[in-house]
Formats: sequence, structure tokens, C-alpha cells
Amino acid sequence: MAPSRRGQRAATGLAVLLLLYAISACSLLPAARAQATAFTSIRNGSEFSTFSFPSFGNSLRQLPGNLTVLGNATVNGNALQITPDTRNDPEKFLINQTGRVMYPRAYVLWASNASNTSADGRRVASFSTVFKVNLFRATPSVKGEGFAFLIASDGGAPPPPGSHGGYLGLTNASTDGSAANGFAAVELDTVKQSYDPDDNHVGLDVNGVRSKVAASLTPFGIDLATNNTNDDGSHMVWIEYNGTARHVWVYMAKNGSRPGTPVLDAPLDLSKVLLGKTAYFGFSASTGVLYQLNCLHSWDMTVELLPDGSSPGKQPLSGWKLGLAIGVPCAFALALGLFAGLYIKKRRGRIGDDSSSIVRSTINFASIPGVPKEFDYKELRKGTGNFDEKMKLGQGGYGVVYRATVVGEHGQSMEVAVKQFSGANTKGQEDFLAELSIINLLRHRNLVKLLGWCHQDGVLLLVYDFMPNGSLDRLLFGGGPEAPVLTWGHRYNIVAGVASALNYLHHEYDQRVIHRDIKPSNIMLDAAFNARLGDFGLARALETDKTSYTDKLGVPGTLGYIAPECFHTGRATRESDVFGFGAVILEIVSGRRISCSNAAGCSQLLEGVWQLHGAGGGRILEAVDRRLAPGEFDEGDAERLLLLGLACSHPNPGERPRARAIVQILARSAPPPDVPASKPAFMWPALPVVLGDDDGEMPVSGTSTALTSSSSYYASSAGWTTQNYLLTREHDVTDRDMPTA
Repeated sequence: MAPSRRGQRAATGLAVLLLLYAISACSLLPAARAQATAFTSIRNGSEFSTFSFPSFGNSLRQLPGNLTVLGNATVNGNALQITPDTRNDPEKFLINQTGRVMYPRAYVLWASNASNTSADGRRVASFSTVFKVNLFRATPSVKGEGFAFLIASDGGAPPPPGSHGGYLGLTNASTDGSAANGFAAVELDTVKQSYDPDDNHVGLDVNGVRSKVAASLTPFGIDLATNNTNDDGSHMVWIEYNGTARHVWVYMAKNGSRPGTPVLDAPLDLSKVLLGKTAYFGFSASTGVLYQLNCLHSWDMTVELLPDGSSPGKQPLSGWKLGLAIGVPCAFALALGLFAGLYIKKRRGRIGDDSSSIVRSTINFASIPGVPKEFDYKELRKGTGNFDEKMKLGQGGYGVVYRATVVGEHGQSMEVAVKQFSGANTKGQEDFLAELSIINLLRHRNLVKLLGWCHQDGVLLLVYDFMPNGSLDRLLFGGGPEAPVLTWGHRYNIVAGVASALNYLHHEYDQRVIHRDIKPSNIMLDAAFNARLGDFGLARALETDKTSYTDKLGVPGTLGYIAPECFHTGRATRESDVFGFGAVILEIVSGRRISCSNAAGCSQLLEGVWQLHGAGGGRILEAVDRRLAPGEFDEGDAERLLLLGLACSHPNPGERPRARAIVQILARSAPPPDVPASKPAFMWPALPVVLGDDDGEMPVSGTSTALTSSSSYYASSAGWTTQNYLLTREHDVTDRDMPTA
């Protein structure tokens, strides 16, 4: 056996050397993609290309192959400055400026020789993009002119002469509207021209700046280049184009997740706009006599690759001699490295069937402790009726959940819930792995049970126990007037179940786990209406010496359930989990939402319960769901829950009860907490968090100047509009991230 082992070690060593040689040989090539993450994936039989710029480092200026920077555009301050970024000498640097930044890869956006063509014999590619744009007034009194996402036939053409002002760097007076321009753009316009609806609108431009379709952003609560000193002018923009329907949708939000309603939707046939079959993506902006700062902070894009027999988007190296001198050795080395890697993989056993996938080639699923069963993709596809819309249970920020029937361990049929992540892009991989790596180790009766996973053809899936009674959100808020009302006994048990799960995560599991997204849509109900806490896509397991987790992207969660201190620290803690739980308690007892995104008639539930408590005389019981008649609920337990909800919602994290104490209060072995008669003002830095001796931790406190806020904290701009904190999962109130019935 010894010679065989020596042979294996020798082969492995040779393979490693060959891989290192491949890497070193290819490192001689220009580092044209050093700043961007790029890969391809397969979805529903189509190939997609994705690139991602989480930020724009200043080194991009030395890497022209990464982006094409044209006109007055620059890279500065980890952002793309589409027009100059300065407040000095505006007459010289800011007036009548134009700029473009283009991604240098050309994509085939329509093909006439592809399969499954439409009636006109053309197949048009689909794509989606999301970017964070900042439109900022250089002076408080003026703004102008505008910013546009651009699809151009020519990726290297600078802004035309005279394209400043209302032409947005796209056209000029002599060419505006000409079909020879060959572009389409989505404009964010901040100056009203005679053909514009107002100075705050979005429009679809085709070969000219007189928009084919335009819509004011004011009804959506969006103010471009605002003069609000508490607003930095940043917005998230999502653009989705369906090549089959030949239609485009645009969504916008303030640093949150994509809303359900588009700000603009319009027909767009790119095959009739572009001058050829290929096009480039990028951005254009301008200033005029009026000016503003137009910059881009991040950009992610996914484009369908059409199987037209060509290799779309491959950029030639700078000269055929460089290709021969470097490309051939590199290709040879990569071939050897690939052969060696396959040899190693074969010797060590396969991880799975999808060997071409980026995820599978970079993630060793076997290394995840306690990883559950791997399901066959064909079985899940069959069980969901090919992911039929009729089998959909819900949809949230991270994916869609389907009901499915699969074969159980003993050959019998069983119902499961299948969570399909939004895509095999970088963020989708992170969400998938976060949930898989945490929840598969957790074992508690009040947590949704993970049954298995699947990754094949670029599709990421997690399989859970099916919850017959769906989500708490649906039972509390989703039914009509004739829907059955959740009984008081079920409500109390649900609160107790979630508290037990929270105590397990915070105190009983080997590691301290912070959920970070506790809300009714993430609480499932089994056949007996027992609560099961789910959706661990945002959860994090802390190291033994840590008490908080800081997300590099900012503050995750959903408005109304995010603790106020998180907007100042960017950190998630056990105390911030308890705050979200307090909001859930008040919603369960009252049958009303904690927040309605400022919709008409939206009640401020937390403020209302606190006022009823301060009024005394048992008036706090007026907060109980009016659908529960007197005698249908225990008044003592109702007051216990309402006081507990207020205590958990205390603005100062140090005053909130721990999960252990909450469990005792709900078990009626401890009295309800003492709650002030009126809601205390939010203060920052907060008072120290007093920790028990069993925690082995020191009190946590802040050091900055105190900041007080009125009881209408959430209505103020001092919270969620703060520039440094990105709300990565502000869901619509109808979101369903986990299985629902």
C-alpha cells in the first residue's frame, strides 16, 4: 500500500505545481478585471453572465480594461463620478460637463439564428441590473441636469459635442431623435424641459432625450437631488428587461430592497433600436448652467448570453504577438492544471454532479458540519410541477418558496417546502451558504427543520419541513373579513414558542446565534399552530468572544423591527433581536402591523400601546385585537404580553429583558416587567447593557455625544436615511421569505 500512497502524493504534488504554473503564467496577462467579480451561470437552460462592482476603487484609473471612462467622468472616492466631483470653482469645473462610463464587454442582445425565436425570427436577450446612485446638490438652491443608465451600440464613443445640459451626455441638438444613435437609456432627470413632466422624473429614452414614457417620482416619495440636509441623495435602482416580452421595468427605493411596484414600465424592443446585434452597458450624465454631483457607488448586472454560435463579449488582447507570447503558454498551463484538478477530484470523490458550476467549484459542501441530505434537482423540479406558479407558497427578498411532494426516507410521499434563491450570483451564494451553514446545526422544536439542499445548473435550493398553517403574517394580516381569527390560546403559545427559540439561539446553543430578521413572515406554524422560527439567511453565529455582528453592507432587517441603536452602530446584537421580538408580540396581541410603510391610515402601534399604558385604569387592554370578543382572551395574560412587548421595545437596549427572563415571564413563573408610563426618549450613546454574571461579559456602552430623539423616532430622518447604513432587506409588507401555506 505504501507505494500506492506515495504515487497518490506524487500525483497530487504534481497537480499542485501545474496549477501554480497555470496561475503564474496567466498572471502575466493584463489585470483587466481586478476590481470586478464576474462569472457565468445556468438558469432554466439559458446561460447568463454576471459582473459585480461592490465599489469602485481608485486603482480602476490604472486599469482601463476594467471600465471605459469617457468625457469628464472620473474614478474617485471609491465611486464613479460620471460628472466632476468637486465644489470648487463651479464656473470652471461643474458647468456644462458630460461624462460616460461603460463596461468594455460587448454583449449579443439579439440573434436571428437562435432557437425558440419569436414571430419576427429574432430572439432578444434578457438582463437585470441594480445600482446605487447618488445625485447630490453641490449648492442647496439648484440641481441639474440628470443621470442615465445607457445601452449603447458603441461602447467607446465619448459624449457627443454639445451634449451637456438637458441632453444628458447622450445626444445633441443636431442628432437628437436620430435612429443612427442606436441607444436606449433610463434617465433620472432633475431639470424640467418643455417636454418633461417635472424636475423629478424617470423616463425611457430611445435615440433621444424626449422620453417615450416618463413618470414623476414624487408620488413614490422619491426626491432626486433633494435639498433635505438629512438625506444624502442616494437611491437604489433596479432595471429588469424581459427579452421575450420586450418590456422594461424600473424600480427605485431609498437604500432598501426592491419594492413591489415599478416606478416605470414600458415596451422596448432592443432588436429594433440597436445598430447591430451587440451592445454595451454603462452610464451617462451631464450638467448645464445648473449642476449637481452625479456619482455611482455600486453596480451589479446579469445578462443572458444568446447561443448564436459566436463568443460574445470576448475582448482581444493588445496585439496578436502578446496573444502568442502569453496566451498560448497560459492556455497550455490551464489545460494541464485542469487535467490535474480533475485527477485530484476523481481521487478524492465527487462532491456532486454540477462540476461546471462556479459555486460547486469553490465551495466544498462536504466541509460544512452536519450538512443534510442532497436532493436530486429532477425530483424537486418534478415535485414542484417544474416550479409552477400554482405551487408557489410565497416570495421574499432572497427567493421564492414552493410546495413540493418528494419521496421520504421510507419510500412514502411527503410534502416539503423548497426555497429557491434568486440566482447563483455572489449575493445569492452568500445567502444560500449562510442559511445552510447555520440552520443545519440547530436543533429545537421551535425552529423550522432543514431537510436538505440542492445545487445544480446554477440553481440554489434549500428543502424544509412543510408548515401546513403557513406564516404568522398570513394568519394575522392576510385574511379577509371572513377569514378565521387566530384564537387567544394559539397566540399566547406562538409568543412562547418564539421566545423559546430565541432563548435557544442566544443562550443554549454552542455558539451565540443572532437571527437579525425576526418578524411575522419568518414565523411558521405547524399543523398544531406551534411556532417555528425560520429564514436564517441573515442569521450569524458569533465567535465566543464576540457580542455583536457588523455587516459590511450596513443594517439588515425590516423597518419597524430594527432596533434604533442599529442605525448608529451598524451592529446586530441579542438586544436588537429582542427589539424585533417585542414588535412581533404587539402585532400578535393587537392584530395590527407595527409599520405600514407610511401608508394612508397606518397606525403607529408602538406609540399607541405606550399611550394606553400611560393612561392607566386598564386601558392597555384596548390594544387587544378587536376581533377577539370579551371573554375570548385572558385579560391578565393579555396585559402580561403587552407589557412584555413594550419592555422588549424599550429604546435603550440595556433596559430590554433577556430571552431567559422572557421565557420565565411567559411561563408565568415571573411577574410582568415594570414599564415606564411613557415611552422614554431614544438616546445615543445608549446606557450600558448590564449583562449577567453567567455571560462573562463587560457592560457595553457608547462614547460619543448623546443624541436624543422624540417618540416619533421612526418618522424622523435621523434614522433610516443615514448615509452610512444600507437597509439590505427592507421588505414589502407582503413578503414571504419562508414556507407558507
